[in-house]
Amino acid sequence: MKTEILEAVESKSLKKEVPYFEIGDTVEVSCRIKEGDKERIQVFAGTVISRRGRGINEMFTVRRVIGSEGVERIFPLHSPNVISVRAIRSGKTRRAKLYFLRERTGKSIRLPQKHTKHTISR
Repeated sequence: MKTEILEAVESKSLKKEVPYFEIGDTVEVSCRIKEGDKERIQVFAGTVISRRGRGINEMFTVRRVIGSEGVERIFPLHSPNVISVRAIRSGKTRRAKLYFLRERTGKSIRLPQKHTKHTISR
């Protein structure tokens, strides 16, 4: 009973089109920033290292290295402030959480690119 009521309330706030991306993908997240009475859109690009929750509580963590400092941001997937999530590159992973990337520096942060099978028509 209680979950049915919660799901009915949550379904109004869910986004209709949820972008497809996986753990290890390099993504660009466009989010709305409010500064006083002004509004702007900021793009945060990095690697998705975790995804958790379900429904309205679904969140994902994006990590990037600026200079020699690692920066992580957690975004709610269904937030009205998150305008778009665009996958740039898909990374090959074997884990659900990529927290081991926090200890890496330099080129070792890069994940190998996932290759898809293409059919050749002749």
